[in-house]
Amino acid sequence: MTGTVMGLAAAALFLASCVSFLASVSLVRASVVSSVRASVVRASASAQQAPVFRSSVDLVNLGVTVTDRKGNLVTDLTAEDFEIVEDGKAQTLRYFAGGNGDGAVPAMHLGLMLDVSESMGEDMSFSKTASIKFLNTLTDAVDITVVDFDTEVRAARYSQNEFARLIERIRRKKASGFTALYDAVGVYLDGAGSQDGRKIMLLYTDGGDTRSSISFHELIELLKVSDVTVYPIGELEHQSSSGRAQQRMVLQQMADVTGGQAFFPTDVKELESIYQKVVAQIRAQFTIGYLSTNEKTDGAWRKVEVKVKGKDLRVRARKGYFARRLIPNP
Repeated sequence: MTGTVMGLAAAALFLASCVSFLASVSLVRASVVSSVRASVVRASASAQQAPVFRSSVDLVNLGVTVTDRKGNLVTDLTAEDFEIVEDGKAQTLRYFAGGNGDGAVPAMHLGLMLDVSESMGEDMSFSKTASIKFLNTLTDAVDITVVDFDTEVRAARYSQNEFARLIERIRRKKASGFTALYDAVGVYLDGAGSQDGRKIMLLYTDGGDTRSSISFHELIELLKVSDVTVYPIGELEHQSSSGRAQQRMVLQQMADVTGGQAFFPTDVKELESIYQKVVAQIRAQFTIGYLSTNEKTDGAWRKVEVKVKGKDLRVRARKGYFARRLIPNP
């Protein structure tokens, strides 16, 4: 693991040339705005160069979590139980991997976002221990990207055989600075774009954004154009009532747009049980894929709805994707 500190632009180039990103990244606001906002522009231009959620055969892949009315996870469904609708038109399911082990489950890439800003204070020790236990549970992840953030954002990607170094990195963190939450998520999404397979991001924060260069609207555009499932955890009890309501809405929207789930513990000691729930959801997630009947390469946003036929169940999945845009040769 190299300790070299790089700007986001250099990190993006390094990610494009290497399979393993093993460099720590320290990002100040100026470098964040130049590279992450470039990603926002690409997203707003409807994914100009590469299809979202798509392989070389234009397969739209979606992670799907199903629960009953009581919130219990449902894992015994088959491909025939699912119905996919894109912009009001039924689609034919072509790929299926089940929560009960049916099908070849795609490789999993795990991201852990840790708020280490000054407001964390005495909660830092417990949150770090709970995070390490969570990571130790998901030993089947191909790699783990850790992003810790305060005023600055630092990212590093670890393979499973580097787990000891990952633990060391988390344990040595100290609380300081402000909260560049949106920039931190943008940095992770920028790196995750080069990965194939399931991408799961868990975000822990105890407060709202106070320092980012990108806006919340820009962040949502980045999340929409990505294929990452986000599980935000907001421990917001120390905030004012108005601040708590605002941040709860922010984290909830981040989860909703990606098909994840937001959690709001009232005490940091609830973290361990929440992490267990997230692990259970990751294990129970279905992966489904289809070839869109819409052959237009117009870069438009396409609304997708996943349903379970004839059963009173709740389904969580991404809300849609950006179609491929065909770029003419100059």
